[in-house]
Amino acid sequence: MTPFGARLRTLREARGLSLSDMAKALQVSAAYLSALEHGHRGKPSPGLVHQVNEYFGLIWDEADEIARLASLSHPRVTIDTAGLSPDATELANRLAQRIGRLPPDTLRAMLKLMHGP
Repeated sequence: MTPFGARLRTLREARGLSLSDMAKALQVSAAYLSALEHGHRGKPSPGLVHQVNEYFGLIWDEADEIARLASLSHPRVTIDTAGLSPDATELANRLAQRIGRLPPDTLRAMLKLMHGP
């Protein structure tokens, strides 16, 4: 599941909406929305993000948060470390090898480090 997919599902379920009803309103297929929610599709287009914001009546900070989550929701990430330090290359490779086995608390701690103060 991607950050955008998780938020989309939370919004939809909090309002008691079915996947098919939301898909119809957004003029996309229910299969596509399901794939977005489960992280089987790439990050959504800016147009779909805008539609989601309008559909849920999200403005200001909430709308910005949805757009931010969408930008961080590509399920297959490529990291180019050419020209970076050997440590950066090693970190990228170790993360790629082990991310699926990291416990949730470790992932949250790493994210906190990446967000900074």
